[in-house]
Amino acid sequence: MTRNVRQTHNELLRDPAVAAEYLSEAFEDGDASIILMVLRNIAEAQEDGISGLAARSHLGRESMYKMLSSTGNPKLTSFTQVIQGLGLKLKVEPITEHL
Repeated sequence: MTRNVRQTHNELLRDPAVAAEYLSEAFEDGDASIILMVLRNIAEAQEDGISGLAARSHLGRESMYKMLSSTGNPKLTSFTQVIQGLGLKLKVEPITEHL
């Protein structure tokens, strides 16, 4: 039985620790389009998909799809609801200079 890469990728992203690390790396990059792409990948990987995440985040399904599109520009409140719906939390740290 062969497994496809997307299936394996999705299974890994269902693990909150893996999803958190993936999203943290996107924040390190700082590019909003990358952050949204990563968030969309994590959302699509969920067992119940984007629709289920929308319900857990108390957002409309259509709003969720629009927000996570390549042209999406979510409000901070919507963004934090999605993060919480994924069972994650954001953490802010000071920038440290490399010595």
